[in-house]
Amino acid sequence: MTLLLTCEHGGNEIPDNYQFVFYNASKLLQTHRAYDLGALDVFEYLKDLAQFSIYSKTSRLLIELNRSLHHNHLFSEITKSLTSEQKKSIIATYYSPYRNRVESEISKHLSNNKLVLHISIHSFTPNLNLVEHDCDIGLLYDSRNPSEKEFSKALKSQLKIINPNLNVRYNYPYLGKADGFTTYLRQKFPRNYLGIEIEINQKFSISNDIDISLKQTLKLALQYCL
Repeated sequence: MTLLLTCEHGGNEIPDNYQFVFYNASKLLQTHRAYDLGALDVFEYLKDLAQFSIYSKTSRLLIELNRSLHHNHLFSEITKSLTSEQKKSIIATYYSPYRNRVESEISKHLSNNKLVLHISIHSFTPNLNLVEHDCDIGLLYDSRNPSEKEFSKALKSQLKIINPNLNVRYNYPYLGKADGFTTYLRQKFPRNYLGIEIEINQKFSISNDIDISLKQTLKLALQYCL
């Protein structure tokens, strides 16, 4: 099995040539709406397990790497008013190179008859619109895919063995089959590709770093399952 590790929302950076669009959004760029707090820290902690790893620190408020080109939220409320040419330039510079690199890597391993496990690291806010998310770690997958279901079950089992107090849930707080990079890749590579998103509650994040014991638990569980 070949492990590919990605992190689409690792930072809140805005390229210099688009700073003018965000001139009054400095506070927003520090929130979960701009990036996944702690996700890049977890990615860095786990990446030595992977045969390939890639991350982006460009804020999703510029463009959402985890959405399809046709999705209404590909561009945020800040960038949706940009011209068509500006949007095409952003897609060509930040969106397509990232996603094409991952696709290319998957194709390479599949052509060598390898089973590809793609794990995408994310985090979620503890409270959204006054609703508390009752979960520590979410495992997002397509429930119609037996291999993804089996892997997620094994990973949850190991997480609970290492730390029985962890609240681990399937397809929560989002559905694994909703529009996203892994959903697109499942359609692109219908055989021998597994796409799992790991969602970590941002309550474990302090100064953009995730609690070390949680990172250790994740790493040990993944090592066992690989």
